[in-house]
Amino acid sequence: MNQYFHSVELDAELCCGCTNCLKRCPTEAIRIRDGKAHILSERCIDCGECIRICPHHAKRARSNPLEDIQQFSVKVAIPAPALFGQFNNLNDIDYVLNGLREEGFDYIYEVSRAAELVSEATRKLIREGKLKRPIISSACPAVVRLIKIRFPELCQNVLQLLTPMEVAARMARREVKKMTGLDDNAIGVFFITPCPAKVTEINAPNAIEKSAVSGAIAISQIYPSLTSKMEKLKVIDPIAKSGLLGVGWATSGGEAAAMLGEKYLAADGIENVIRVLEELEDEHIRDIDFIELNACSGGCVGGVLAVENPYVAQARIQNLRKYMPVSLNHMRDEDMERMIWENELEYNASSFRLSDDIFEAMDMMEKMEEIEKNLPGLDCGSCGAPTCRALAEDIVKGNAKETDCIHKLKARIQSVYDQLGKL
Repeated sequence: MNQYFHSVELDAELCCGCTNCLKRCPTEAIRIRDGKAHILSERCIDCGECIRICPHHAKRARSNPLEDIQQFSVKVAIPAPALFGQFNNLNDIDYVLNGLREEGFDYIYEVSRAAELVSEATRKLIREGKLKRPIISSACPAVVRLIKIRFPELCQNVLQLLTPMEVAARMARREVKKMTGLDDNAIGVFFITPCPAKVTEINAPNAIEKSAVSGAIAISQIYPSLTSKMEKLKVIDPIAKSGLLGVGWATSGGEAAAMLGEKYLAADGIENVIRVLEELEDEHIRDIDFIELNACSGGCVGGVLAVENPYVAQARIQNLRKYMPVSLNHMRDEDMERMIWENELEYNASSFRLSDDIFEAMDMMEKMEEIEKNLPGLDCGSCGAPTCRALAEDIVKGNAKETDCIHKLKARIQSVYDQLGKL
């Protein structure tokens, strides 16, 4: 499996090198070279911030077309709770689930069902006192990858439970296999996703060898036809099997509220997430049991593959929850075992490593700091790097030169001009 699979792609023809994405990338994974954006694969966390900010639509997210479900004998949809916030005047999620069945899916398993199980498992682990506190949610793949790249000391704080998406896929597969007798290859499980980070998690999981999800269909792609089919529904079958605790995961604070405790913190938006992680790393946050972090503003409803304004969607989810039971899913002992990670979360040291040779790396670090001292410290991005320090790093790696800084270049040109004037 490609360690650096990414769902976020660049369309070079549409890119004009405007530096908007350069300045907003949370891991400094973008450079402007030869007038075009270039994504550093080892640093990208597929948060989708560059897609959100690009005025030229030069960034896009990979996902599966709806037609891909036809490759399988049995087609299963596992919709994200965020999907329910996209529709106006919705008071029953069965309308959405029946609409998905009209789209060609044979079986629907809400991810919100699995979210209720993950919440219960987390509460159990907190009560048993087996986790390092504060516990950081592992539900947002972009945040988990951010921690792997920028906050190595916090890897041990990340909750070692599978995401609701993965739990839902595994449980759906078991149920369908039991009902049909088919093997895994005949069953297609497709996540209806609000964000590109989940697409990456399917293809290159953080803590398991292989995902049970066959593919991901963007909410924005399925929304038009799904809306049309929902409007034409004549009979609504009772399909929904989740309550307000699971559906609440769609918005910021929903997962934390499902802990049913008081000592929790929830932050959304990648810049706010980074601030919280920095304070955690500096041990400034105490007396907190659980921390929910979402890379997208508003939570999953704010994903770049959703269609509705995240705050409108958030309000719709809150209204929808008024008509729902608290929870309809309860964990069995074997469920807990199936939700535990297969692998430990490890710091991705190669992302910011200057060299594999420690002595060469130390020498490069000294040169880098010396170069940085001679740069203006404006972090303007005009050189094609997000900060002067990033430019210094690129220079020592041989990927840039000092005159890429327009201020240094201007000073050099002025010096040559002054010398010519003296002749």
